[in-house]
Amino acid sequence: MRFRLIISEALRSIGANISTSIAATMTVLIGMFLLGLFIALGTWVVSWSDHVKSELQVKVYFHQDASPKQINAVRVKLEGNADVKTFTFVSAEEALRRMRKKYPELVENLSGNPLPPSYEVTPLKGELVDKVAASLRPAPAGVESIKYGKKTASKILRVARVIEIVFLIATLVLLAASTLLIANTIRLSIFARRREIEVMKLVGATNWFVRGPFMLEGLLCGVGGAVAAVILLLLGKEVVLPSILGRVDAGSDVQAMSFTLNALILIGVGLLLGAAGSGITLRRFLRV
Repeated sequence: MRFRLIISEALRSIGANISTSIAATMTVLIGMFLLGLFIALGTWVVSWSDHVKSELQVKVYFHQDASPKQINAVRVKLEGNADVKTFTFVSAEEALRRMRKKYPELVENLSGNPLPPSYEVTPLKGELVDKVAASLRPAPAGVESIKYGKKTASKILRVARVIEIVFLIATLVLLAASTLLIANTIRLSIFARRREIEVMKLVGATNWFVRGPFMLEGLLCGVGGAVAAVILLLLGKEVVLPSILGRVDAGSDVQAMSFTLNALILIGVGLLLGAAGSGITLRRFLRV
């Protein structure tokens, strides 16, 4: 009975302050919608950057006359390197076959094979590519050059780091803005009902009975905005996303967070925002 009364009071408060309640709910909707987009886009981009980083390799090119003993010595050194995930030996014949397949116009008039044998070395993490290359210097006997596209690798790692930082900052800003707006809505509700609250206290209402409707009002604003944002994201996923993904060429391992998990996060965050906004206001402006 008491819980039912708290619910009715919360709904009455929302109805009495319908404009501010709608403003708070819409703000949460916008915040949660953008947060959902950031989560989906951010996790996809992070997955893409991990995919790109996983393709960073150190290439160890041998002299064409390098002996099997010299090649084997490099193999032993790579096997003993804890930062190396995998490495593959590419013979001169295999290198020429790849070149014919990829750039046939460049090798159609060759009378011989100018390409050297090599090792393609994949580090455990993309960030270790420089360390793996450094571990092979000075170059062992028989090795002509060690290449890993230092400038390209540095740019990829830098872009990935910037993406992660921007994603984190944008998420924090959206959460803070939504919390403050819910807090402001609850504050207006308290101000509008200040006389009623005084009467309730005079007739013996408990602190939680007075606070309950405001707490519930904040939770309803938070979860209402979050659910509306999930519905909009679902429409976008079904209508807009297929046409976008059809134009993006990425690896099969590049994926965003699942929509179900994203939706659960948004609803959970909406509840937390409502609780946080209510709690902040009740503590500061409702002295009961």
